[in-house]
Amino acid sequence: MADDLLSGASPDDYNADSIEVLEGLEPVRKRPGMYIGGTDERALHHLVAEVLDNSMDEAVAGHATRIEVELLEDYSVVIRDNGRGIPVDPHPKFPNKSALEVILCTLHAGGKFSGKAYQTSGGLHGVGASVVNALSDSMVVQVARNKELYEQRFARGIPLGPVEKLGPTQNRRGTTTTFHPDEQIFGHHRFKPARMMKMVRSKAYLFSGVEIRWKTAINDGETPLEATFHFPGGLADYLGETLGGATTYSEQPFAGTVSFEEKFQVPGKVEWAINWTPMRDGFIQSYCNTVPTPEGGTHEIGFWNAILKGVRAYGELVGNRKAKDITRDDLITGGCALVSCFIREPEFVGQTKDRLATAEAQRLVQLAVSDHFDNFLAANTKSAGAILDFLVLRAEERLRRRQEKETARKTATKKLRLPGKLTDCTNKNREGTELFIVEGDSAGGSGKGARDRKTQALLPLKGKILNVLGAASGKLSTNAEINDLCEALGVGMGTRFNLDDLRYDKIIIMTDADVDGAHIAALLMTFFFTQMRPLIDNGHLYLACPPLYRLTQGARRVYVADDAEKELWMAKGLGGKGKIDVQRFKGLGEMDAKDLKDTTMDPATRKLIRVSLHDDEPGETADLVERLMGKKPELRFQYIQENARFVEELDV
Repeated sequence: MADDLLSGASPDDYNADSIEVLEGLEPVRKRPGMYIGGTDERALHHLVAEVLDNSMDEAVAGHATRIEVELLEDYSVVIRDNGRGIPVDPHPKFPNKSALEVILCTLHAGGKFSGKAYQTSGGLHGVGASVVNALSDSMVVQVARNKELYEQRFARGIPLGPVEKLGPTQNRRGTTTTFHPDEQIFGHHRFKPARMMKMVRSKAYLFSGVEIRWKTAINDGETPLEATFHFPGGLADYLGETLGGATTYSEQPFAGTVSFEEKFQVPGKVEWAINWTPMRDGFIQSYCNTVPTPEGGTHEIGFWNAILKGVRAYGELVGNRKAKDITRDDLITGGCALVSCFIREPEFVGQTKDRLATAEAQRLVQLAVSDHFDNFLAANTKSAGAILDFLVLRAEERLRRRQEKETARKTATKKLRLPGKLTDCTNKNREGTELFIVEGDSAGGSGKGARDRKTQALLPLKGKILNVLGAASGKLSTNAEINDLCEALGVGMGTRFNLDDLRYDKIIIMTDADVDGAHIAALLMTFFFTQMRPLIDNGHLYLACPPLYRLTQGARRVYVADDAEKELWMAKGLGGKGKIDVQRFKGLGEMDAKDLKDTTMDPATRKLIRVSLHDDEPGETADLVERLMGKKPELRFQYIQENARFVEELDV
């Protein structure tokens, strides 16, 4: 399986020359959130993923067949593989340092940039091992290479000495990394065996050529203390286990693997598995180079395009004219899908790699899956008919609901007492519409000039909305701002909330880029989480990202989000002539309509953050919201004490 991923590479290709250095390590401990997404429990477990991804890259490249992951009693983690081992010879650019030290102590140093050592890799950015090192109070790396064993020790990213040669080892090869997260960074958070084992098992599904052994000294009463994972059937096995005994519309899932090398003469491959069931909501889990992409990306788009094209074509072939009405949303309803692609030099959004951005991946995946899906439908007419009937039914239900909503919205102004300060959009149906919640009339005035009248509505709020967790329940129904918000949205609160009544497709919180704006956004998110959670669960809530500064140099103008980005531009210049003029926006009301449109409201140029929940443990998010926003100040004080050391700047 690895042969179709790696063309012409051999162990000799992986040496110190493969390691490229881009920049230093200093920022990691100062700003851990930039590299692992925070300092919470999710970020803590991301450390394991970064080291495990490096071992998986060795396996996918055909150099490792076994990986061991062990959680020790002191919450250290040990990850071993039987790959080639990290190079330990002197680095060409740093003759006094080994390649091992360069990799572990330098950001953006690794064997993934040049393409010499890896055709596809998950540890793309070269920050994984060095970031883990920087955020661990202890890291020990042992390398068995060329029948010799080497070791180097680190503390908080600093070498405790050079590489030591421990002696010969005849029957051992690969890299063993042992690290203990720094409590100065992660506080009271600890690794959870169940979460770690779930990660380990999913990696084994994603590459059928690897065996992963799991072991833990922490007994949580649920997680096996030892287990071995090896799944020759890959994603088909994964989907079968996920669906369990659920009734499906196809007796066998549509599953397969296509090598991009054989079909398109480029390195990589795609593997997939999908089936439809009436017994549960649909889902898609996607991966790129074994790294989860929970926010999807271009590989997901290509996959769904192939499935949609195939279903419509099959409907036309059998004379079902209603098949042309099927959309991607209909496919996802009841559609349970897994997609894993391996590509060279993938582009992700953010270091935590939540979304794939490589444009070529969409074309490769779509073309690879399309032919196979057409053949699957033609060869399995009974299953194809059942799937088509189900999807046509879903399309008919969707069209009926949309017709009802359009009819309801046309008379909405007669049926609803819309708040007077709401500036509504003109579109009659919900699809594609947006409500911007802004603070104050001045921001509302700028927003009116910047909006698209057809699809974008504005609701200014006066002051800070009521903290629904800190207020008596009777205050909610009498609070003017909350009533205006509910009336604008067309929905009730709590048990009276009905997602079908929602009048807008996107609800966008657009507050100033300062501490007061952040507080208002937190209050609004708390309100939506406690009173309208389905709105978040179904992806309707967003945060706008207005700039904090406008930099001007001659005719060149740049908008930046924070001080760090401002200093970066100030140092390198904008490419214009003369002095750089800096304007700090004290609020959205200070921005003219063109600035606000270009930076924050125009879908073609803006950036939005979708508010989503990562409840890895039941009630985890609710507990944190209660701790930060609830009635007990002692819980907030405790949180501040635990996390104050992470604060770099105060805006007071």
